[in-house]
Amino acid sequence: MLFNSTEFLFAFLPVLLIVFFQLGRVSQRLAAAWLALGSLFFYAWWNPAYVVLLLGSIVFNYLAGYALARGSDIGSPRRKRLLVMGVTGDLVLLGYFKYANFFVDTVNTALGTSYGVINIVLPLGISFFTFTQIAFLVDAARGKAKEFNFIHYGLFVTYFPHLIAGPVLHHKEMMPQFGQPSTYRFNYTFLTVGLTMFALGLFKKVVLADGVAPYATPIFAAAAQGDPVGLLQAWGGALAYTLQLYFDFSGYSDMAIGLSYMIGVRLPLNFNSPYKATSITEFWRRWHMTLSRFLRDYLYISLGGNRQGPTRRYVNLMATMLLGGLWHGAGWTFVIWGGLHGLALVLHQAWRGLRKRLGHDLTRSTALGHVASVGLTFLVVVLGWVFFRAASFSAAIALVHGMFGLNGVSLPDVIGLRLGNLGTWLSNHGVAMTPGGGRNFAMTFVWIGALLPVVFLAPNTQQIMHHYQPALVQIETSAPTHIAWQINLRWAMAMALVLGCGLLSLSRPSEFLYFQF
Repeated sequence: MLFNSTEFLFAFLPVLLIVFFQLGRVSQRLAAAWLALGSLFFYAWWNPAYVVLLLGSIVFNYLAGYALARGSDIGSPRRKRLLVMGVTGDLVLLGYFKYANFFVDTVNTALGTSYGVINIVLPLGISFFTFTQIAFLVDAARGKAKEFNFIHYGLFVTYFPHLIAGPVLHHKEMMPQFGQPSTYRFNYTFLTVGLTMFALGLFKKVVLADGVAPYATPIFAAAAQGDPVGLLQAWGGALAYTLQLYFDFSGYSDMAIGLSYMIGVRLPLNFNSPYKATSITEFWRRWHMTLSRFLRDYLYISLGGNRQGPTRRYVNLMATMLLGGLWHGAGWTFVIWGGLHGLALVLHQAWRGLRKRLGHDLTRSTALGHVASVGLTFLVVVLGWVFFRAASFSAAIALVHGMFGLNGVSLPDVIGLRLGNLGTWLSNHGVAMTPGGGRNFAMTFVWIGALLPVVFLAPNTQQIMHHYQPALVQIETSAPTHIAWQINLRWAMAMALVLGCGLLSLSRPSEFLYFQF
């Protein structure tokens, strides 16, 4: 079931909320159980068979976490064995469903064997509920997990706004909220703010992300088929996908926060204008923020972080990003994408270290320096997204060749004709005029030209809604904007228009891109 589907919006969500608040007037325990059951139904809509897998994972991790928290002193050998057992069980489950076929394919390619590929359907959201529960086990082993109400724990894992595509939750953030009486009482402000967040997210997804998507897909398909892609077409496809992924994930994040806030529960902020980042390090503080937090707290720091000198720090950064890339997908293109980001992080940290030794003030920058930093970071991110999206390494390299102009420059002939003398001049200077494709070419750059200013200049949802803070914020976000949402008629009319545009686009519901991870 998709957030942007009619059955979710007009059947599942109203019934879930009405019954939840009615039960909350009688018993918080019953209301929490209803919300957990509703979340399981939401998950079962995709494939009922995997509900058993999800429930088994919940019971296993709950028992392991309970044993860890109630066991001997922190750091004892028994606790370490229990933690290793629990985390290993989670990773084996994730590894089998997500990486078994990748492993078999890699072995066949490397050794020239022909082992059969296993017919495995990847359970939806397995990466997210697995990482959420690994974090719970580690927190339990460290003595940070305190509450062990099984209904609340089941709700913590299955909670439908986050279950399919994040954010990755922390036990200490969510369990106290499920225990608050205010969560189970209907609140008009919570509903209104949550509905506004949802409307903004729905618009981003179905109008903006799905609107620009058709102009990315043909370019990546052409590269996958081995067709040479010209400079302008390659950049058009890469930028179209960069914007599609941005508004798709931003939209999902807003919708998840809005759905949860209707109930009065704050999810952690997971998206904060990442393309405005001035460095690749800042990009990862703004993009998929809870995954970045997980990788930092439970992998990078566990590997030693920056405590053992710069060389070891760079090795740890590369290892963390390579595994982060592999988390996103069972394919070498994802590993390469993670490696590119790891290399960019290493170069950025080395550059900062050099500037410190030269006595530069890293806290200050000129306006030109800021623009240049944002532009360079954005270009690195766009290049990385090519490998993230491409069907294969060869397809990614083919598109990169086009982006660097190695396949020449071409324009649709209908565009060239409309340029008049300029078109003739371009043709005489090596720009090829190709038949057909004029409309798609033009619309690609119309979409890019319309959406890039929104990305770089417009306030984000968190800034617009800063008076109500519908998300848990762990770091400093962008400064509040003068465009601040309020409960009044003007904003109600504006949001009704935004929601209406989103609902009118539901005739073509599509999955969120992060559903595949």
